[in-house]
Amino acid sequence: MKTKFQWRLTPDSSALSTAAVTKTSHAAIPAYITRDGSEIRELMHPASHGNQLQSLAEATVAAGTRTQLHRHAVTEELYHVTAGSGLMTLGDACFKVGAGDTVAIAPGTPHRIEAVGPEPLRILCCCSPPYSHEDTELLEDA
Repeated sequence: MKTKFQWRLTPDSSALSTAAVTKTSHAAIPAYITRDGSEIRELMHPASHGNQLQSLAEATVAAGTRTQLHRHAVTEELYHVTAGSGLMTLGDACFKVGAGDTVAIAPGTPHRIEAVGPEPLRILCCCSPPYSHEDTELLEDA
């Protein structure tokens, strides 16, 4: 027997009553430079957007530059490369990354990324718990 499930979002739906619906627009979010030296746009962060358990940002690393080696004590990160090519340092490993690649970064793991191609490296960074400057320990000087 096949069962067909259908979700209907109505004003009295419990899905709508328990969670806020939040939408952001890349163009409306100002960029800033984070502690590791990359340009960041916080696409979704609890401090600004009402979500709770994670953050999503777009990082841009200019061609020929790299972020500072750093680690996060409690935050797990996922890096998903959307454009450009890079060299990822993750603990003792160093490997190439490019558009379509995703890297998991466990809490406490030293890491940095370098844009090695002719264009900027663009990365979606998902953090859980959400990104915090206080949870970023720099391991080298700028």
